[in-house]
Amino acid sequence: MSKYDNRWQTVEVNVEAGIAWVTLNRPDKRNAMSPTLNQEMLQVLDAIEFDDEAKVLVLTGAGAAWTAGMDLKEYFREIDGGADALQEKVRRDASEWQWRRLRMYNKPTIAMVNGWCFGGGFSPLVACDLAIAADEAVFGLSEINWGIPPGNLVSKAMADTVGHRRALHYIMTGDTFTGAQAAEMGLVNGSVPLAGLRDATIALAARLMDKNPVVLRAAKHGFKRSRELTWEQCEDYLYAKLDQAQLRDPEHGREQGLKQFLDDKAIKPGLQAYKR
Repeated sequence: MSKYDNRWQTVEVNVEAGIAWVTLNRPDKRNAMSPTLNQEMLQVLDAIEFDDEAKVLVLTGAGAAWTAGMDLKEYFREIDGGADALQEKVRRDASEWQWRRLRMYNKPTIAMVNGWCFGGGFSPLVACDLAIAADEAVFGLSEINWGIPPGNLVSKAMADTVGHRRALHYIMTGDTFTGAQAAEMGLVNGSVPLAGLRDATIALAARLMDKNPVVLRAAKHGFKRSRELTWEQCEDYLYAKLDQAQLRDPEHGREQGLKQFLDDKAIKPGLQAYKR
């Protein structure tokens, strides 16, 4: 039995062989993100961050969907008539986990898109470090079809990953596209047949777990912050991250890597990681 069994109503968590499988678990609603799910995902991210057994977080969905986006009934109709403070809290909870926490999470994150991915689901999709989709997965920005522009950070997510013309095409038409097309346009890193999706995700997670976790975190944070900074700011920030990684790294990876390459002639860094 997992230590996380039955802890949350809308999210299922299992840690196996270093991978924290986080499953949005509302299959009857195509895993639409409700206020309850958003609150529970904040708790999940806190729990996994401090779980030493969890090295990589994989975000996926139960059943035939990754997520259909925001739950229109619970997130909009039932909240619209509420107090301003309630509406603000609901929006804050959604943003907090879907991009603010997930984007700079301290552990590597992989989105495993097993099926339908619509609307608000694009925010956590792009906030994850890496993403693999099933060829058969269906993506869409359907907001235009029911009278609103894409909400939350969906447009920003598209702007950061997909070219201008393609992004606007899907935002303005509401057309759907497949996992294979998502890979071709760079929204996800790759796609495979659904039958092989879990194995492909495990293989990618294993490659990440082979790396020094302190350095891996510094590398991903450095890249993501560098997109927001000037060249001059980046130089200072990235050198600071380099120094920080060496200071915080208990296994002294830099020294190990240099020794194994220069002295022991045991590795080729262009082809493999140093032996930890």
